Amino acid sequence: MKYNTVQLVKMLGVLLVAVSAFVACNNEQNDLGLGVLPEEDLINVRNISVSDKIASFTFSESNLVSNQASVNLLGSFKDPVFGKTTAHFASQFRLTEYPDFGTNPVVDSVRLYIFYRNIYGDTLTTQRLKVYEMESDLLPATDVEYTQDIDLKSMASTVPLAEFDFNPKVELDSATQDTNYQLLTIPLANSLGEKLIGADSLDMINNDVFLQYFKGLYIESEDVSGEGALINIHTLPTSTFQGSALLVYFNNDENTIDLEDDEEPDTMSQAYLITSNSARVSAIVHDYTGTPFLENLDSEDVEEDLVYVQPTGGLKSRITITGLESWKDSVNMGINKAEIVFHVDTIASDIHNYPPPSQLLFTFVAPDGEEYQPIDYFFNPTYYGGYLDTSDYTYSFNITQHVQRIIDVTDPEDDLFVGNQGFYVTTGKRVDIANRVILKSAKDDGVQMRITYTKFLE
Repeated sequence: MKYNTVQLVKMLGVLLVAVSAFVACNNEQNDLGLGVLPEEDLINVRNISVSDKIASFTFSESNLVSNQASVNLLGSFKDPVFGKTTAHFASQFRLTEYPDFGTNPVVDSVRLYIFYRNIYGDTLTTQRLKVYEMESDLLPATDVEYTQDIDLKSMASTVPLAEFDFNPKVELDSATQDTNYQLLTIPLANSLGEKLIGADSLDMINNDVFLQYFKGLYIESEDVSGEGALINIHTLPTSTFQGSALLVYFNNDENTIDLEDDEEPDTMSQAYLITSNSARVSAIVHDYTGTPFLENLDSEDVEEDLVYVQPTGGLKSRITITGLESWKDSVNMGINKAEIVFHVDTIASDIHNYPPPSQLLFTFVAPDGEEYQPIDYFFNPTYYGGYLDTSDYTYSFNITQHVQRIIDVTDPEDDLFVGNQGFYVTTGKRVDIANRVILKSAKDDGVQMRITYTKFLE
């Protein structure tokens, strides 16, 4: 069963009319379970805070699409809790014009310029990159979806064009306190430049033909000896940023013919750019050996004391709420507000060294087994929430419309039926950030559902 935008908007309108009737509120709290509502003789508004009916578990996340982001990760990072994450990257490079190398061109040097901006991890560990020429085609995101488990190494040459060491660094703009772009300048073997300069004119008549001749570059991150880090690489040009590029520097007869014996030529260059039309693909590998959650990962047999959420096709939290669907048996009741709150374990997360993500995503499991965003998200993403509140380090989601739908729509054959198959809290299938977080589990009151409801007479 698919929940398309038309259905969601239609249902939203119906529920907004229903919920708008219930506007009163009081501060009375009780600890009732979700399966039983208080019997009232009069119209009454109550608040319920529930945690004992909620269970939370850690699951791995797969099928992360890794070729649609404008920012990609690169590097090797050994997280003290989440294990090792290694991020590789491959991209096409496109012509911006027909190259003019002049007469008898000779390669001087080849440089790959990669810009990065943010770092997750340490700046002390030396990172090592290897660069290879791609031998298999990369296809743009409009044609195919690559996932984070793609084997880019098998698609590339076995002969490296470069081995490059660097220590990532962070520099803030003194005026704005924003992070400045940093540049990696990677010298590549002149053999690549000779290939590009030696291309037949028919190989450069347009980019479709050129990309069959030069399929791109693969940047491999080697394992690190220390903690390491993941960096956010920025490849696409913007109105204020030139983007990453491959440049071939060369001389020819035209710029050397009139030189004196001791005079150096004014070397020329030809640029090959990563554009929005270039295929850009990340391969991300997680190694959870020795992690505290590995034994119970992907299992609902044992609830962990902590819940782990990690981007880049890493980890997500599965949430079950027992008895939520039984509210359908309670008549004359409307949901004023339903909110689920997740508490960060600030000590286990080590939030000062490993900042949590600024936002999480809460999805429900539909009867077809697929995950969807609740209708509250489409009503208004800000109203829906999920942002980190740094005053108490919580993430809160408003799922009022979704809970009302569970109660109101009880027929599995109804197109609006969602049931109560559980939920997931994730980083939103992010491939461009490394920020992870450890949440307190429901059994330690770390996940709470707060419901304000109105019960009234017929």
